[in-house]
Amino acid sequence: QVQLLESGGGLVQAGGSLRLSCAASGSIHRFNTMGWHRQAPGKQRELVASITDSGSTNYADSVKARFTISRDNAKNTVTLQMNSLKPEDTAVYYCNFVSNWPYKINSWGQGTQVTVSS
Repeated sequence: QVQLLESGGGLVQAGGSLRLSCAASGSIHRFNTMGWHRQAPGKQRELVASITDSGSTNYADSVKARFTISRDNAKNTVTLQMNSLKPEDTAVYYCNFVSNWPYKINSWGQGTQVTVSS
């Protein structure tokens, strides 16, 4: 199993920035993807950004050019730098770890609140 510990989040005004960090521990092998999802009240959880251990990234259209995901494979950490935040970015953000080798793992963090005021 993989455990995820998130940090960051909080309250910021529109146009501001926040950084989310997530540290993974446990049975971590190669060929994995770490990422961030978010869930706003009354809405489904959605992918924000993800990054493979080889560095390939994927972003939701709504955050492209504003958010940047990065990771440190040596420390098993992933960071989401969020700039130009909008009120519609308000949600609980969840760190996610997915791996299919040598066995399937899909782990979630406990979530961290991001609130953007207008």
